[in-house]
Amino acid sequence: MTAGYVDAVGFMMTGGFFVSFMSGNSTRLAVGLVDGAAYAALALSLIAAFVAGASIGALVGRMAKDRRGLAVLILVSLLLAAAATLASFGADRLAILMLALAMGAENTIFAEDGEVRISLTYMTGTLVKLGKNITNALLGGAPFGWVPYFLLWLGLVIGAALGAGAYVHAGPNALWLAAAAMAALALAAAKLPLSFTQTRDAA
Repeated sequence: MTAGYVDAVGFMMTGGFFVSFMSGNSTRLAVGLVDGAAYAALALSLIAAFVAGASIGALVGRMAKDRRGLAVLILVSLLLAAAATLASFGADRLAILMLALAMGAENTIFAEDGEVRISLTYMTGTLVKLGKNITNALLGGAPFGWVPYFLLWLGLVIGAALGAGAYVHAGPNALWLAAAAMAALALAAAKLPLSFTQTRDAA
């Protein structure tokens, strides 16, 4: 849900670019290069920031070992707070890049052995899995195997709607709510016993 919220705020701040949906930015980059449009530079910078965020998130997760999920949550919280601070001072371009960093890092929360088990922003893959599991259910497989993928997609859509509404009313200050939400998640994760975290990471 947070990813959808942040992506909607970033989309409205940039007038049509994404901080978590890099397929869209890649298309805008290609079109911009062909048209000779200046916005191609923004698309490329967002893609680079997202990749850098994923790399930093993976590094932080490896260093944290058994508490990698908590460590990445803290990292994302700090990046979102930094983005909100920059936006408060009118540095919107830097704030947008910080958001892309945060979203790249967020995707490594559920990483294991260098592979992302659950992508929090990649909805194309999620919708493909949703469709495959619906077919599986219709053919006699697990009847509710599609539900987790549907809920993941629905959470992003609801988050995006909330983000758009918050931006309309609060402008870039809406980012503070996202930072607070991630900080709350990090605090909740910190209170979980290590054995629970290890079990979840090994799942």
